[in-house]
Amino acid sequence: MKKSLFVLFSIVLITQAIYAQSKGIITGVIKDKFTQELLTGATILLEGTSFGAQSDLEGKFKIIGITPGSYNIKLQYLGYQQKTLFNVVVTSGNIQTFNIELEPEKFGLVEVVVQRRTFGKKTETPLSVQNLTAEEIKSNPGGNFDISRVIQALPGVGGNTGGGAFRNDILIRGGGPSENVFYIDGIEIPVINHFSTQGSSGGPQGILNVSFIEEVSLTTSSFKANVDNALSSVLSFKQRDGNSERIQGNVRLSASEFGLTLDGPISKKTTFLASARRSYLEFLFMALDLPIRPNYWDFQYKTTTKIDNKTVLTTLGVGAIDQFSFAVPKNSTPESEYVLLSNPIINQWNYTIGTTLKRRINNGFINVSASRNMFENRLDRFTDAKTKDENTRTLKLISQEIENKFRFDLNKFSGKWKYSYGGMFQYVKFNNEGFAVFRNPANGNNFNVPLNTNIEFFKYGIFGDVSRRVLADKLNISFGIRSDGNTFLNNGNKIWETLSPRLSASYALKSNLNINASVGRYYRLPGYTILGFKDSIGRFQNKDNKYIGVDHYVAGIEYLPTNTTRITLEGFYKQYFNYSISERDGISLANQGTEFGAIGNENISSSGKGQAYGFEVFLQQKLIKGFYTTLSYTFFYSQFSGANTKYVASAWDNRHLISAIAGYKFKKGWEVGLKHRYAGGNPYTPFEENRSRQNYLLTGTGTLDFSLLNTIRLGAFNQTDIRFDKKWNFKRITLDVFLDIQNVLRSKNPANPQYAFERTADNAGWATTDGQAIKTDGSNGIPKIIPNFNDTFLPTFGFIVEF
Repeated sequence: MKKSLFVLFSIVLITQAIYAQSKGIITGVIKDKFTQELLTGATILLEGTSFGAQSDLEGKFKIIGITPGSYNIKLQYLGYQQKTLFNVVVTSGNIQTFNIELEPEKFGLVEVVVQRRTFGKKTETPLSVQNLTAEEIKSNPGGNFDISRVIQALPGVGGNTGGGAFRNDILIRGGGPSENVFYIDGIEIPVINHFSTQGSSGGPQGILNVSFIEEVSLTTSSFKANVDNALSSVLSFKQRDGNSERIQGNVRLSASEFGLTLDGPISKKTTFLASARRSYLEFLFMALDLPIRPNYWDFQYKTTTKIDNKTVLTTLGVGAIDQFSFAVPKNSTPESEYVLLSNPIINQWNYTIGTTLKRRINNGFINVSASRNMFENRLDRFTDAKTKDENTRTLKLISQEIENKFRFDLNKFSGKWKYSYGGMFQYVKFNNEGFAVFRNPANGNNFNVPLNTNIEFFKYGIFGDVSRRVLADKLNISFGIRSDGNTFLNNGNKIWETLSPRLSASYALKSNLNINASVGRYYRLPGYTILGFKDSIGRFQNKDNKYIGVDHYVAGIEYLPTNTTRITLEGFYKQYFNYSISERDGISLANQGTEFGAIGNENISSSGKGQAYGFEVFLQQKLIKGFYTTLSYTFFYSQFSGANTKYVASAWDNRHLISAIAGYKFKKGWEVGLKHRYAGGNPYTPFEENRSRQNYLLTGTGTLDFSLLNTIRLGAFNQTDIRFDKKWNFKRITLDVFLDIQNVLRSKNPANPQYAFERTADNAGWATTDGQAIKTDGSNGIPKIIPNFNDTFLPTFGFIVEF
């Protein structure tokens, strides 16, 4: 008994000693946002504590001995706007490192009316901007550390609810999933999702490691001129630097994945970040009896080298290997089994590598970046995927997209003026190899359409921005212009046809109340699958296509009642022109891009039009007294024309989007978060009976009746997610155990119905109207429309160890 008490007493003492030493560290560098000059003597304070520091001669600061927990960090420097970093989680396992930029309060000798920029608004983009910190991404209920899924809770952002809500298609203010661009530390990255749809951007799982991320910025209008190809949004990821103190990292293990992240110093001037992740989703989905079997790896790295006090060299890389197939759930009907087995088998890999040199000059800085990205997509479809018999093959595609990019920009700050200019140059290669099988409706015979192509060409662009404050510095005005060209399209070198001016303004009625407006024209080159398409004798069919264009008109107000609260109201109107239309189906490609596989391998015309308009309301409460919340509502119309020039509701014309998130951080490392999303019903297109019969045995799905495009609507989408976290901090080790549950209320959400033929009761063959073997044209098959609902209850349990 005494021995047991002694052991227990010893354990208590050891545990208390470990917890007594479990302190956290925050480090960082503070710079001038416009000139990149290192700031000496800036004050850093942890709100509600006595902890703080001042930046040294190299702009660096370090705060040690911090009790683990969540803090708001206030940064102040004479002549600069105050900035607050919210919800910074300090642990004993990892050093928190920040690269912070402060914006000047005064221009020349004139003081400005200080506008609170807590929420990341910029002079060039005074509205339609939302920012997320790494902690907001990590703690997002139902997000499962997936950035693409997390941003679907922001205002104006929809998802592919008609496809079952398990994909990360990003649909912004009524635009299609191919209208967005993505940047990491200024390097464009074309693919941010595993199992991406070629010619679009969505997929079921994000690639990027949230452990790398310091901040995410989503801009849905008023794009800077140095960004090309954006029609609906620019999603920018700012990665943190590796810490310069020691080698550290974290291990994440859950039912869906295993990941390892490391960071630390390589030398006195160089730090690194590196990670690898392996998916276990196929085992989780098998246990939950879901039909998809995703399997992937992804990798990421970053190095930062401070060459001298004026020059920083950054390298980065992101890559993924994907294998995606379908399996038959245990409770599947024979008809559903055939539908699943006829979907394409997907094998993909992709990477982006890049380097950026940032050099500080007098009152500004220069950026020079070079990058390369490659995407390979292999698709195989069989009418019977069980055997994969070549005689049943209906699709074989091996496709590669390669881009080599160079960009230069100079950024200067002079008195009340701020301006930048630069250019970009790209060498592009795209090739396809394979074929698709179609059926001739006249005679019922199958025929092969070759998909072979190979193109190489150059893209180039020039851009400039200038901004100034006037009217006693209450009014910020920014003007930008851009023009792009290419050597492939027949009119690709007529850069005057792609002149894209943009103008934005922000007027401060009070220090916490702003009126904002912007107008701009933006262009995007059609996808490489469109550009590379050839006819049966090898002639390019789409060289007469034009850049897709859109005009944005946006106005709104922003009210900041406190330093932690933001309320915005914005109205928007987007008018599209030169939109891609399928000559085969007569519909706009704005309705496509959320399917697995690829889009655009067909004859395309640039005669389409579109419009999307509406308004959005957003309320955001940053962390205060342990509580944080966001609430948004968006109302919009989304319409595009086809070959008949008539406007029709697009496939993502939900009309209503509602999202609410709330979280509370308790004492002793406990945290709970709750999220609810609502979306009005997606429009969808019914099946055309005769063609569906003829094609079903070949395609495994029905043929849509595009004369009735999007004339039917699904029911509304509702989903509630919840997340629980508990952290334990020991000496240089932190354990975070989490439970993330998607669709905790088991809402039964409708998805697009499926077309099938009835099977016999023993699933040995097709049921027919005459009891005979089914005919190749399906004329004696028994059609069946299968309702499609998703009520998946998806729990993910896991832990993160920081060391």
